[in-house]
Amino acid sequence: MSRKSRSASLTQVSEWNDGNVRRKEDFLAAEEPLEIRIGESPLSVTMRTPGHDLELAAGFLFTEGLIQRREQIFALESISADTKANRDNVVRVELDPAAAPDFEKMRRHFFAASSCGMCGKASIESVRVRALQSPNPDFQLGADVLLALPGALRSAQDVFQRTGGLHAAALFDSRGTLQTLREDIGRHNAVDKVIGWALLEQRVPLSDLVLLVSGRGGFEIVQKAIVAGLPVVASLSAPSSLAVQLARELRLTLVGFLRDRRFVIYAGEERILN
Repeated sequence: MSRKSRSASLTQVSEWNDGNVRRKEDFLAAEEPLEIRIGESPLSVTMRTPGHDLELAAGFLFTEGLIQRREQIFALESISADTKANRDNVVRVELDPAAAPDFEKMRRHFFAASSCGMCGKASIESVRVRALQSPNPDFQLGADVLLALPGALRSAQDVFQRTGGLHAAALFDSRGTLQTLREDIGRHNAVDKVIGWALLEQRVPLSDLVLLVSGRGGFEIVQKAIVAGLPVVASLSAPSSLAVQLARELRLTLVGFLRDRRFVIYAGEERILN
């Protein structure tokens, strides 16, 4: 089975419609674990939709601060796992020895983040410690271009059209031209995939592009966008309070409820032109 075909699977279901029941085939979004290894040492396991796994791993390492440049990745490959059930669900990365992570520190970080749901005060402080730079202050985007992005996103969501069960993240330029789009069952994974694509293509920092996400604009998405140098993040749904706080502090433009002919600017309104 190809990597692309593994993103969705076909199953038999019973559909109830106004008292009538019929059997039919339906597509499901795939969800499988991906283990990221640094050399032979396991670093993290994430549940994701198979596809673009190398981009996901690269984006994850970059947005989590384990690497700062593409050149720090010496090798990146999908490998066969130890068990047949986990076949093709492992990515091994060879890093510049100077960028080798402190595994115990990283495990504590991942555990704490998942346990507290990215506790507010600690999350903001962790970003301050990384001394991330504010994104490009000169980038601007027309409101009419912004309003056209959701339609472009929907028309390019291949797997979503079949399953209805995937999030998407996409990069657009200031004219609304789609640069890349990735889908995943997890919002953060979709963002890591597009940022990983940009990293591997030597396009980071993304100082002249817009990130559009199909769901909620949460703290981690804003943080990942700032790491990648993105000046504008837009979402089809609401941002979280912590995402708004971080966007305002680091002067990123954050847009929510981007639907039909309406959107709400929560931070950085100077980048949006009427």
